[in-house]
Amino acid sequence: MSTVKESLPRQSIVHRLLPHLELVAALLSGVLILLAWLVENEQISISLYILAFIIGGFSKAKEGIEATIQDKELNVEMLMILAAVGSSIIGYWTEGAVLIFIFAVSGALETYTMNKSKKEITSLMQLQPEEAWKLNKDGSTTRIPVSELMLGDQLVVKPGERIPADGTVVSGTTVVDQAAISGESIPVAKQANDELFAGTVNMNGTITMTMTKANEDSLFQKIIQLVQSAQDEKSPAQQFIEKFEGMYVKIVLVVVGFMLFLPHILLHWDWNTTFYRAMVLLVVASPCALVASIMPATLAAISNGAKSGILFKGGIHLENVSEMKAIALDKTGTLTQGKPIVTDFFVRDDLDHTATLTTLATIEAQSNHPLAQAITSYAIKQGIAQPPSIHIEDKPGFGLQASINDQTILVGKADFVNKVEALAFHDGIATTLAAEGKTVIFMRDEKGIAAIAALKDTVREEAKEAIKLLQTLGIKTVMLTGDNETTAKIIAKEAGIDQYIAECLPATKVEHMKALLKEYKFVGMVGDGINDAPALATATTGFAMGEGTDVALETADVILMKNDLSKIAYAVKMSRKMQRIVKQNIIFSLSVIAILIVSNFLQAVDLPLGVIGHEGSTILVILNGLRMLNRNI
Repeated sequence: MSTVKESLPRQSIVHRLLPHLELVAALLSGVLILLAWLVENEQISISLYILAFIIGGFSKAKEGIEATIQDKELNVEMLMILAAVGSSIIGYWTEGAVLIFIFAVSGALETYTMNKSKKEITSLMQLQPEEAWKLNKDGSTTRIPVSELMLGDQLVVKPGERIPADGTVVSGTTVVDQAAISGESIPVAKQANDELFAGTVNMNGTITMTMTKANEDSLFQKIIQLVQSAQDEKSPAQQFIEKFEGMYVKIVLVVVGFMLFLPHILLHWDWNTTFYRAMVLLVVASPCALVASIMPATLAAISNGAKSGILFKGGIHLENVSEMKAIALDKTGTLTQGKPIVTDFFVRDDLDHTATLTTLATIEAQSNHPLAQAITSYAIKQGIAQPPSIHIEDKPGFGLQASINDQTILVGKADFVNKVEALAFHDGIATTLAAEGKTVIFMRDEKGIAAIAALKDTVREEAKEAIKLLQTLGIKTVMLTGDNETTAKIIAKEAGIDQYIAECLPATKVEHMKALLKEYKFVGMVGDGINDAPALATATTGFAMGEGTDVALETADVILMKNDLSKIAYAVKMSRKMQRIVKQNIIFSLSVIAILIVSNFLQAVDLPLGVIGHEGSTILVILNGLRMLNRNI
């Protein structure tokens, strides 16, 4: 028993060290270099240096050799190996070992950055339940792997368990923590017919649910796929640097080749000095810092975005967002709530307000139309009990007809209930309400117009703030909507939009997007519906709301998981900061290389200082890139 107990901590320590193995090896090589420097025996000292070479340089040497074989092109890692070996050949064991040590440390830092950015995926993967309770026909439950679930399966989810699949509630009520999906910290109440997402947590009630999406099609899996693809996709700047690296390495090797004999012939340097200066050149001219200027910053920015509920599908979209000069926004569900609410309700003078609202709600409760549902919800909020079920006759395109207490009642458009009377009701209030961008529903009994209800899709408060933030960043805002001119104008004014274009079909949205691209070059598009997908694809950067349709999510370049438009401004500021950091890194790394090369020809810099200058600049640009992990943009 004691053996088992003792082995557990050891296994735990090893498990914790594995992700940091590269850094551990680098630090161990540093310790060996220090010991070699302190030891007076030359043979022991050289043995320790060789050991430091092997331990510290193994990871980067393996990476460089494999990349050279695969790409059939030399790389920075090979330059460092050649420089370290060359230094040792001429007796500069300490300098060669220090070069390997610092190069290993910078490599470990790069690995840390990549691991940090992939931490979001790891944490997400751990949220995916592996098993679920399947409800059998006889009422019993069976524990089965999630991978064996099929569409339509009924599942039981107990308190404290994670939802195993996307689906809807069949029975039971509970509260679900959806932070893993939406980032919303407040748990959401769930009852029959409400939507559930895989990976979220059932907080307190046992519920039965129906699986509506295959495991690979769940929103949870799509988020994981998006983050993975974002980390694998390289930005144009990174692709250019990698192409430049191959050409640059060849140039350095050619110059070093000439350096091995030309200074001896032309400048009369002795052979030892000539070879030494060639090795120094090999070190200081290596583009390690330049190569590390972009990728760490990009990965850190993608990780930062994921933590903030912004999923970028690749580095190229980070670059495009930083250049964005204009952004087009869909109205319904993006700028507005996407669901109409009752803003006004007027009743004929001889009727009771509550009784009339009850009658209207009783009729509207039988319809699935969004306007009817909005009126029913309004009535319930006013304290009216759930309306009873009655028979109605639907008149498509016009309204509803019902018979209550032997009285025929009509609910619908003005043309359906008598347009002249409808427009004259309450001194023509319907015209005023329509001018405010509201939809007016009339109710008529046998004495005439009994009541009118005005409804409107209201602008989100966070949308107004988001528009202001975008405008402060110098980005023009344009609303593209299928609504009529009057409604579009009012919504645009309420939201603070710079420009609006009304009566847009999906095809005309694309045409307007092309016109904006011609004028501004870098244009974003925000939408959540199927009709927004063509415009999202046309835009330089497409932003999809996290609760949008699957088509919009797949078409967009950036996804706002919390449906928070203010995150667009955050994404812009973050991408602009990343671009500044990348420019700083490139200018700094090129400047250091140029200064060290000139200093080497002037014999003003020795190998130890060259190693420190070169590798130190590499570490500095990586650390500068890691500033993107800071969420205070």
